[in-house]
Amino acid sequence: MLGQSGGSRTRTTTSPAPSPGGLVVGTPPPASSLMERMSLGSGGMSRLSASPPVGTQFSFPKAKIEVLLLENIHQSAVEMFAGEGFTIRTISKALSEPELIAAVESVHILGLRSKSKVTPAVLAAAPRLMAVGCFCIGTDQVDLALTETRGIPVFNAPFSNTRSVAELVLAEVIALSRRLGDVSSSMHRGIWNKSASGCYEVRGKTLGIVGYGHIGSQLSIMAEALGMNVIYWDVVPVLGLSRTVPCESLEELLGKADFVTLHVPRSDATRNMIGATQLAAMKKGSFLINASRGTVVDLDALADALRSGHLAGAAVDVYPTEPAKNGPGFESPLCGLTNVLLTPHIGGSTVEAQHMIGREVATSLIRYINEGTTLGAVNFPNLEMPFSSGTHRILNVHRNVPGVLRDINIIFAEQSANVRTQVLGTSTEIGYLIVDVDRYHSDETKKAISGLETSIKTRILY
Repeated sequence: MLGQSGGSRTRTTTSPAPSPGGLVVGTPPPASSLMERMSLGSGGMSRLSASPPVGTQFSFPKAKIEVLLLENIHQSAVEMFAGEGFTIRTISKALSEPELIAAVESVHILGLRSKSKVTPAVLAAAPRLMAVGCFCIGTDQVDLALTETRGIPVFNAPFSNTRSVAELVLAEVIALSRRLGDVSSSMHRGIWNKSASGCYEVRGKTLGIVGYGHIGSQLSIMAEALGMNVIYWDVVPVLGLSRTVPCESLEELLGKADFVTLHVPRSDATRNMIGATQLAAMKKGSFLINASRGTVVDLDALADALRSGHLAGAAVDVYPTEPAKNGPGFESPLCGLTNVLLTPHIGGSTVEAQHMIGREVATSLIRYINEGTTLGAVNFPNLEMPFSSGTHRILNVHRNVPGVLRDINIIFAEQSANVRTQVLGTSTEIGYLIVDVDRYHSDETKKAISGLETSIKTRILY
């Protein structure tokens, strides 16, 4: 394994016997049990209790770490960063590319939601940027490929708004079935129109879930509690919860479901995955709900299916293009259609979800800054390593080519550096290495590793 950094992951925790050349690779501090070392973080991720203790001397003063938070990120994140002693700037609105370029020169941690874009030009203007936090589920507002090759991990919040989105979808199922949007609009216009025509209970109806992940699976449990039958389809084989039944294909699901709800990521594979052909395959009188990504549904085709009466209604929370700020100017081919619920991307917009998102992403960013942990990063190998007392921790991001790990370990051997623990993870493009070494060797080894042609970023953490 010392000859290259290719592969998915290498962990070195051998006995402390010296190897040829003076290299010593040791074991991490023992723990009496797994539960003593692990505790549950705010985002459901494991946390090592053996993180650096209070009073650890970090190589870069925390007060000099600058955090820029955009788009009115919840105060829970601000409080966590403040508790670490970081310097924090907050801006309540999204920034355009020129505005963001002007703001990021001295920034180490950038936090944003869905409107601000981290483009190549923004990254070029941010020489000190260490990590990006997307305080939402989606990460398509960040150039993930470029951040990866620049050694910048990107974190998001895949768990915290699950309940809020699931509740909104379930509310829309009932609202569509009872035509509540149209009825309420009529009442506001002074029109009393009491009728049972076209209104149904949801009990006994079939909910089809496309994408059975965090949101889809929780939604299935909630829908079953209302007496609905639940079917699902996912590109990855997933075990259904409770009485949910998997479908062999999207077409099978579309032909069986009374309500179709979409919970898939934005990608080339999901672009317009629901178009005229798929809408025609849905049951006549059924309903479509999209709270995933705006590029998933062909809205013109959906409008045609609604006008023709093939579909009885729809609820849409996301759009191919969305206004950059609140106010007038929203346009959609769905505007003005009957029994169509349009909401302004509010699936995760609850106080509870935003509080938890703030904590989840801030926790990931703080762990990366304090420990080098990359659990939850969407563009980086996911690694964590326990704290070893009496050591300095070196973090290295390098191009994933053959021979890198060999070259780094040769440096340790030549300097007789005592390596306590070493863990490597790789992706197609990069390798990420965490090494704990004896303190008296850290400066020299860091300089030598930084000098390798393959190195992208190297730093002593503590």
